[in-house]
Amino acid sequence: MLRLFAHANYDFIGARRYAYAATAAIILPGLILLLIWGLNYSIEFTGGTLIQIQSRTPVNVATLRTGLDRQGIPGSEIQNFGAANEYVIRARVVKPGTDANDTQSAARAVTHALDATLGAGKYTVVRTEAVGPKVGGELRQKAFLAIFLSFFAVLAYLAYRFEWRFGLAAVIATAHDILATVAFIGALRLEVSLTVVAAVLSMVGYSLNDTIIIFDRVRENLHKHKKDSFEQILNRSINETLPRSILTHGTTLSSLTALAIFGGEVIRPFALVMFFGVFTGTFSSIYIASPVLMAIEKRWPGQLARGHLAAPKPAGVPASGRKAQPVA
Repeated sequence: MLRLFAHANYDFIGARRYAYAATAAIILPGLILLLIWGLNYSIEFTGGTLIQIQSRTPVNVATLRTGLDRQGIPGSEIQNFGAANEYVIRARVVKPGTDANDTQSAARAVTHALDATLGAGKYTVVRTEAVGPKVGGELRQKAFLAIFLSFFAVLAYLAYRFEWRFGLAAVIATAHDILATVAFIGALRLEVSLTVVAAVLSMVGYSLNDTIIIFDRVRENLHKHKKDSFEQILNRSINETLPRSILTHGTTLSSLTALAIFGGEVIRPFALVMFFGVFTGTFSSIYIASPVLMAIEKRWPGQLARGHLAAPKPAGVPASGRKAQPVA
């Protein structure tokens, strides 16, 4: 049976400084743009105007959404309602000089966009009303608090399962992933909806799972290879889990690529955020969590790592313990 990267022997830890430069090149510009532009919240966070219309002929929802986008009303929620030709539009109007909380002015802007999309006189406005945000400020604060508390839960679990040093490294890597993903969302001006929030939370779980798998292999190798240095242990553990990472992440990224291309406007932001999240989660598990763990162990060595930190890395011997081949 073919096994990809079955005998991988890459020096990941030795290249960590290049990885730091790469992640800084991604995160810093995104955060700068985020400070300038801010996040692009959807109607679920900002509230807006609800308009129910009835058209004379059936209208494709995707066509209606595209028409509203072109008229300066992006991110509208559109649903069929009641009869076959009735639609409910929840719109967040962003035209200059228009107050998103002013129902009448918002309704006029949406009506103007509908005239350009469907044609004047080809639809009837059934009702118009203001709608509040589905996600209020209190709920947002609770969501951030939940993520913050989850860090302590992860730290406590890994401290019990491994050592507190492993938990701290995993939390730092997860914080890196959240920061990088938020910078990515801000740089691409993706609309922050509940779907995007779900993608971020899914990415956190995905990254933590990947980090724990590597750390579990690190713990095993600390017992099995007593003479290896700690850097060799980390490299060995990452290389041994590399086939699993390539297969699982490759299939996940393939599925997300298909969703991003063919999923439509509603699902595309979720697919893009998840795609970047899987990428940065894999990156952080290798180049953030493991080097941070090594730095913590050097500063506050644990019982398992103390002997490996004192062991020198033999010259000419790579992470797996095999002798390096001479270069012609």
